[in-house]
Amino acid sequence: MKVLLLAAGYATRLYPLTKNKPKPLLPVAGRPVLEFILDLVEPIKAVDEIFVVTNKKFHADFEDWKAGYKGVKKISIVNDGTLTNDDRIGATGDIDFVIKEKDIKDDLLVLAGDNIFKTGLADFMSFASSKRPSISIGLYDVKDLELAKKYGIVSVDSDNKIRDFREKPKEPTSTLAAECLYFFPKEKIGIMREYLSVGGVKDAPGYFLEWLYKREAVFGYVFEGDNWFDIGDMRSYEEANRIFKQEA
Repeated sequence: MKVLLLAAGYATRLYPLTKNKPKPLLPVAGRPVLEFILDLVEPIKAVDEIFVVTNKKFHADFEDWKAGYKGVKKISIVNDGTLTNDDRIGATGDIDFVIKEKDIKDDLLVLAGDNIFKTGLADFMSFASSKRPSISIGLYDVKDLELAKKYGIVSVDSDNKIRDFREKPKEPTSTLAAECLYFFPKEKIGIMREYLSVGGVKDAPGYFLEWLYKREAVFGYVFEGDNWFDIGDMRSYEEANRIFKQEA
């Protein structure tokens, strides 16, 4: 199995912190955000390579970080060739780019390079395996309808099959938010190319999910407890830093 960490954004909402430093390498409790994610990925035995996709502006930063990182899995830094927020190819575009660039034919686990989980991925992986060959995604209950307006919001049936998905809805009917955590069984590796070939949006993955669940079964695993930190702005970054410092 391969893992893809999405780290090619420019994080303009965190300027000036991210003017010259990529968000996944910002420190939280003294460690880069990316390393908290790798703590969860490294124990998965099936993983034989981790790809970190970034852009041309920050490619050298990630190579420097990799040189000092003491992990056990093979890590490859992939440069998507973009230089600014205006010419970025977006999350779904980057997923497709890496699949083609690295000729991935194995199962693929995709995670955002700026989301931190406080619990492991073992239960999610077991759930996803039980639902193959369907795609599975991670879900988190934000427990607030106003907050739900910021995310891709999901409704599921009794079997955790997604029955409705809305990207940043003005009037959410659920508080289950889609995390940027996707398991693509190898049978579904070509689905992103199919989505983009019909004019799919290259940026927010939520639009891909909105398209996907209408054409085939997609399942959602709900993470329990206070365990998901989506570092999208200064407030969320400071909150993650505060909480992880307390637990250090």
